[in-house]
Amino acid sequence: MPTRSAYTGNFRKLVLAFDVGTTFSGISYSILDPGQIPEIKGVTRFPAQEQVGGDSKIPTIIYYDDQGNVRAVGAEALKEEYEGMIEEEGWTKTEWFKLHLRPSSTANANVTESLPPLPKNKTVLDVFSDFLGYLHKCARNYIEETHANGSRLWSSFEQHIEFVLTHPNGWEGAQQAQMRRAAVRAGLVPNTNEGRSRIHFVTEGEASLHACVQSGLTTEALKSGEGILIVDAGGGTIDMTAYGQDTTTEGLVFQEITAAQYLLEDSKFSDDVDHITRCFDTTTKLRFRNINEPQYIKFGSARDKDISLGIRAGQLKLQGVDVSTFFEPSIICIVECIIKQRKSSSKPINSVFLVGGFAASDWLFSQLKSSLEPLGLSFSRPDSHLNKAVADGGVSFYIDHFVTARVAKYAYGLNISTPYNPDNVEHLKRLSTRFTDAAGHERLPNAFSIILPKATQVSEATTFKRPYIRRYPTIGEAGKEIFSDILCYRGSIKNPRWMNEDSDLYSQLCTVSSEAPPCQEKFGKLGRYYQMDYEIVLNFGLAELTALVQWEELTMGMFPLPSAAQGQQRQSPARIVYDAEDEY
Repeated sequence: MPTRSAYTGNFRKLVLAFDVGTTFSGISYSILDPGQIPEIKGVTRFPAQEQVGGDSKIPTIIYYDDQGNVRAVGAEALKEEYEGMIEEEGWTKTEWFKLHLRPSSTANANVTESLPPLPKNKTVLDVFSDFLGYLHKCARNYIEETHANGSRLWSSFEQHIEFVLTHPNGWEGAQQAQMRRAAVRAGLVPNTNEGRSRIHFVTEGEASLHACVQSGLTTEALKSGEGILIVDAGGGTIDMTAYGQDTTTEGLVFQEITAAQYLLEDSKFSDDVDHITRCFDTTTKLRFRNINEPQYIKFGSARDKDISLGIRAGQLKLQGVDVSTFFEPSIICIVECIIKQRKSSSKPINSVFLVGGFAASDWLFSQLKSSLEPLGLSFSRPDSHLNKAVADGGVSFYIDHFVTARVAKYAYGLNISTPYNPDNVEHLKRLSTRFTDAAGHERLPNAFSIILPKATQVSEATTFKRPYIRRYPTIGEAGKEIFSDILCYRGSIKNPRWMNEDSDLYSQLCTVSSEAPPCQEKFGKLGRYYQMDYEIVLNFGLAELTALVQWEELTMGMFPLPSAAQGQQRQSPARIVYDAEDEY
C-alpha cells in the first residue's frame, strides 16, 4: 500500500466524493488539515437505514408528489409506511434517472425505450440536482454527528469543499457540464468561476484504480511492469479501464494503456414484480453460489402463497439453474470485453481486478475466474467494501492523483476547407463542391482537420494544437468573437480526412469560443481582404477538456502595435460550450 504524504495546503478543507450509481449511491470524504496525512472515510449511516452504522450505499431512488415536490429519497423511499401514501397521493417513483444523461448513440437506442420515464415536468437535470442535494445533506449530517464538535468542524470548511463526482467511462464533456449545472442548482457551490471550479470529475474506472492501489491489491501485479485491467461491475453499468505504471516517474504514477470502455446492462422488469426484483438484487443476486441449490426470495408475509408459482410463506422459490441464467449475459459481455481490451492494450495484461457492488456476487466472481484463468489471466477482487470502491477512489483521485495519462477513444478535430489540388484524386471526386475564398484561392469544404488522433496517449501536461486561418472580404465580417466546433469521429477509418465518408459517425463534441484574434489587411486575386491567423490549443489529458486560442500580435494591420509588442504570442482562454447547455 502506497504511503500518502501530508496535506500541504494553508487551510482546512473537505473533499466529498459522490458516487451516484444507476441503482445505488455512496459518499466518501476526507478532511484535509495542514500538516496532517489525509484519511479516506465513508458515510455509513443514512436516514431510514435499518441498522446504525449500516450499509455504505443507498438506493438511487426519488419519489415526487403530484406537485413535483420531493417526498422521499434513498432508503427512505423504501419505508413500508410510505406504501399507502404512494398509492393514495399518486407519488411518482424515479429510478435509473442517471442513464438519461448518457451520451446519445445508435447503440443505446434500445436502452432508451426500456428506461423508466422521468416524472412529469421534470428534466434529468432537475432530478439529478435533487439527488445531489440530498447526498450533500446526508454528508453534512453524518460528519456533524460523527465527529467531535461536528457542527463547528463543518463550519470551518463549509466554504472550502471540493466535490468529486464520478461518472461512467463513456461519458464526455456534455455529461460533465450537465452534472456541474446540477451541482450548482443543488447549492453545492455558488454559480461563480471559483465555485464551479470546485466541482471535479473522474471516471468510475479511474476511481476504481485508485481504490485498488490504496488497498494494496495491485502491488504484485505491477512488479513485472505489465498492465492491469480494472472491471467496475455496478448495479446497472460495467466500466473497464486498463492501466500501466509509468516507470520513468518517481512514486506511483499510472497511465491508461487502452481507451476506457463502458457497457450498459439493459434489464427490464414489469411493474408488478418490482418489489421481488429489489429483494433479489439485495439478497439472492449476491448470495447465489451453487447451481444445484434452489434460491428463495423473501418478499411478502406468511400468508402469501401460490404453489403454481413456487411461492410459499411469502418466499419465491427459484431453481439454481434458472438463477444462473440471469447472470449469463453479464458474464459473456464482461469476458468478451476483457479479451478485446487485452488485445488492444499497449502493454501485456495478465491481471484483472473486479470491484463494484456486483463484484460481491460469489457466482459472478467464480464464473469469471473460471473463464479467465485458462487464458492466463489472474483474476481477483478486494476482500471488503466492494461497493464503496468508486466513492473512496473519487477522494483518492483528488488527494493522490495516480493517473497522469489517458488514451483518446476517438479522433478529434475541426471541419475546415482545404486548398484545392487538381492533381489529387480525392479532390477531383469533390470538384463539384469547389469554391473561391476571399483571397481568390480555390478550396474544398468539409475536410476533417485532426487535432488529436484516435488511440493517442495523452498526458496531463501535453497540449495539442493546430494552426487555422479565416479570411473575410470586409473587416466588419470578422466580429469580436470566434466560434469553433470541435468534432469527434467515432468510426474505424484510421486517418479520416473527409466528412462525407462515414458521415453518420461524426458528432459535435463542443464549441470553443474566444476573443477574436486581430485581422491583417492583405491583397489577393480579388483585391483587398482580411485574414485572421491563430491556433486552437486543446488539453485532453485532464479529466475535463480545456482549451485556449493563441496568436502572434501583428506587426502590421488595422491597428499597429508598439514595437515591443509586435510578434509576441498572445493567448485567450476559451469557453467550452456543450450542445445541451442552458442557464444555471
